[in-house]
Amino acid sequence: MNGNELSRRQFLQSGVLAAAACPLLAYGASSDPLKGRLLKTLKLGMIREGTTLTEKFVAAKSAGFHGVELSAPGISINATKKAIKISGLPVDGSVNAGHWNVRHTDPDAAVRAKALEALKEGLRQTKAVGGHTVLLVVGHGKDGPEDVIWPRSLENIAKAIPLAAELGVSIAIENVWNHFCYDHEGGRTQNAEKFVRYVDEFQSPWVGMQFDIGNHWKYGSMGDWIRTLGKRIIKLDVKGFSREEDKFTKIGAGDLDFADVRKALREINFHGWCAAEVGGGKQARLREISANMDRAFGLAD
Repeated sequence: MNGNELSRRQFLQSGVLAAAACPLLAYGASSDPLKGRLLKTLKLGMIREGTTLTEKFVAAKSAGFHGVELSAPGISINATKKAIKISGLPVDGSVNAGHWNVRHTDPDAAVRAKALEALKEGLRQTKAVGGHTVLLVVGHGKDGPEDVIWPRSLENIAKAIPLAAELGVSIAIENVWNHFCYDHEGGRTQNAEKFVRYVDEFQSPWVGMQFDIGNHWKYGSMGDWIRTLGKRIIKLDVKGFSREEDKFTKIGAGDLDFADVRKALREINFHGWCAAEVGGGKQARLREISANMDRAFGLAD
């Protein structure tokens, strides 16, 4: 066992211990096996209640969330630590800032260097406030054919893995509409096999998926994608989607098969964070989002 593997195992063990102390796990005896498995978080930009970070964290906690996901680089370390202390909510992770425009697939090596530094700094800042994942969009299909941008992005992102291992912060690749690892003009029978191969090529326990449940319902069965990705899923994003109307919806609305999603999450024995990624608002809207997550995942009393 090498040092990175030992560090990863220690990290996972500490996460289990931390989860065991979380009040959400008091639901362990429930008849619904998802209770006690999912912790609800949301993107900071969704919180439109309050002006300071502390006020926003307090609003999120009052709405029923268990954490807040930030954007990095760009984290105000001291203000965030204050918000955590006063609200009692942790930062579970961050979203890599600027990854749509400064991409690891860019044909310009100078741009890829900037993308790498943004990822590394995002890892550092996330660690500084106690988070343990950085969501990453790896690039875009417009940067070249798949057989070119695939190895190009792998090579660039892999340069951040030693730092991720050192810090104990995972790189969590999100499945998005970026014309990569799926057919953007294809039908509804697509699967997650390309994402599996992509993640596995890193050959690192510090790279996994922040699987967005709503993003690819248009293209395939989200339950089956979860089953295929299995242990590679280290975190979830969630939104709703309607195939009939071809648009994103509120969580639980539309026609996304959440019953099969719940079944698949139980089958892969998922435990961890689930981040809402929908239109935010003030306190009433935040409470609605939290309640929608409870219903979609069977967490409500």
